[in-house]
Amino acid sequence: MPGKSPYPAELRRRAVRMVAEVRPDYPTEWATLNAVATKLGIGTAETLPTWVRQAQIDEGSRPGRTSDESAELKRLRRENAELRRANEILKAASAFFA
Repeated sequence: MPGKSPYPAELRRRAVRMVAEVRPDYPTEWATLNAVATKLGIGTAETLPTWVRQAQIDEGSRPGRTSDESAELKRLRRENAELRRANEILKAASAFFA
């Protein structure tokens, strides 16, 4: 998930559970999302579909990159960038001392 969410992880998990539990009580998915967002004090219902999709991906019922895979990829990209910077510094230092 890009950026840092202002909502704690427990609230996101609870919202996803609630959407799944109360879905039969509402005529549309959008009505369900609006009701859950209102009950939990989430600013806008547009936030919930992203959380629901990611939860489905994480549990394996939907194709895509899991949260763990995304975190690992982010960590590896950061590490790769750091190693490239270190390599450039070492190249500059070896050229200076050569």
